[in-house]
Amino acid sequence: MQVTGFLKAGHVPSLFCAFLYFDMSFMIWVLLGPMAKTLVADFHLSDFQKGLLLAIPPLGGSLLRLVLGPLADYLRPKRAGIVGMLCTVIPLVLGWQFANSYGMLLVVGFLLGFAGASFAVALPLASRWYPPRYQGFALGIAGAGNSGTAFATLVVPLLLVSVGWQNIFGLALIPLTLTFIIFLIFAKDAPNQPAPKTLSDYTSVLNQSHTWLFCLLYTVTFGGFVGFCMFLNGYFEKQFEVSAKVAGYLTTVCVVSGSLLRPIGGFFSDRVGGVRMLLYIFSGLALCMVLLALVMDSLYLTVGVLFLAMSLFGMGNGSVFQLVPLRFPKEIGVLTGVVGAAGGFGGFLLNILLGSFKHWSGSFALGFVSFGILAAICACIMFTYRSQRIIEAKEKKISSDLATESTAITTTEPQPA
Repeated sequence: MQVTGFLKAGHVPSLFCAFLYFDMSFMIWVLLGPMAKTLVADFHLSDFQKGLLLAIPPLGGSLLRLVLGPLADYLRPKRAGIVGMLCTVIPLVLGWQFANSYGMLLVVGFLLGFAGASFAVALPLASRWYPPRYQGFALGIAGAGNSGTAFATLVVPLLLVSVGWQNIFGLALIPLTLTFIIFLIFAKDAPNQPAPKTLSDYTSVLNQSHTWLFCLLYTVTFGGFVGFCMFLNGYFEKQFEVSAKVAGYLTTVCVVSGSLLRPIGGFFSDRVGGVRMLLYIFSGLALCMVLLALVMDSLYLTVGVLFLAMSLFGMGNGSVFQLVPLRFPKEIGVLTGVVGAAGGFGGFLLNILLGSFKHWSGSFALGFVSFGILAAICACIMFTYRSQRIIEAKEKKISSDLATESTAITTTEPQPA
């Protein structure tokens, strides 16, 4: 792929704004994760209560994406992004001034889902500017905004000591305001916006088998990424008795790998096909989850396995969304909402699994293995899709056009399996 061809194909300022909005939003979305140990001490939380608290923001993001996804179709992505950022102010103010009970923390956590729902706006904003042959790379760049999670895991533990957890919510209003101003000035909707969909259009998408397939895949890849982003600070502190500062560094090392490799997943999926990439990725994730349960006594081995797992989660996110616009080129707004909601639910599921198994058995091992089984199921599905060459015809067309660097591409939409 020629860089100059990519730069000329779309609108770079809008792609940057999609990345920036995504990046800032994800930083805010996972704020509770690095605060976990302090919140547990202040509110005397059990392992299950802690797991529920960390699971609520992914659940909020999951449900609210079903709102912002259609909103991106009706209002266009730029206006939907403005609405999303204004709504994100609400949980930050509540956390800063009014979070004085566990119940209020749950409310704040759920409303932080407005930040997590940015996914349903940022990806259509970027995607609609680029032709199919650049979808994987463009969406990978926009999706690399999940690197905001790394900023949160690195900076929040350092600020906890000096300003306290309540004031961190207030400080988060500063990058939100700056992002809002930049987004307002430079973001621009693509001229080829699809017509707003009716309720029946959304219903028809849910009747497609590929919709549910993509939801399952993203439940594991994105759910695993955001779930571990919320979980790892507290895990390192409690399991290995390291300081909050060291836990933040270790978590950031793991999280950065997943953030940076998301565009790589999209890029290689453009080249070799998303189905093949996902087969390898899910196989690797299943192995990593089992290894994670076996090396829990070694900090160095745990960090190594988590670094690999988070890398695979990141590449998997890019690979899934290389396939989505190929199968649903005209419904990318609603699909990012629906599939993104499934990804947020995966983060909720992971933290509930880990918190519940720790509460009942005293160990996180069974939670890791359970998530690994889900990844293995996805690998089996991808092997079936690969052997039956489902979706593959369109991927071959894209790969062929990439090789010749053609200026346009026409695709035919395959029928659902």
